[in-house]
Amino acid sequence: MMTSTAATGTPQPAALRARIQDCFDRSGLLCHLGARLGDVAPGRVHVHLPYGPDLTQHLGYFHAGATSSIADAAGGFAAMTQAPQGHTVLSVEFKINMLAPARGESLEAIGQVVRAGRTLTIVQVDVYALNAGEKTPVALMQQTLMNLPEPA
Repeated sequence: MMTSTAATGTPQPAALRARIQDCFDRSGLLCHLGARLGDVAPGRVHVHLPYGPDLTQHLGYFHAGATSSIADAAGGFAAMTQAPQGHTVLSVEFKINMLAPARGESLEAIGQVVRAGRTLTIVQVDVYALNAGEKTPVALMQQTLMNLPEPA
């Protein structure tokens, strides 16, 4: 449950971070992949994935499945930061373009809400490979999520 300031109804940053971290920690696939939650702000979430040989495809690049998974998570959690009180989100559609081979020390997916509606939220996710301090764009996702009441 998100707490809010009495005057504005805006989620407090610490409460927002705690809510997203709790959901992130309950995401079995993200834990299995070794992903970690980065920055959290209203409408924006970062997800990081350190390189590991178990995350690669046959050429040694990050597998598109791993890339897509953290993009989906970053977008979903970004949308969750904008969900109405008492609601969560569920992905209903996404399209991802792989822009370059994903190779590096880690990946960073940055989800940014484009439009938060009453029922649907549209998010853009940029995924970067980080290597020796350089960020290379490797994927771009557009995602649609629906708001739904949190389970009891």
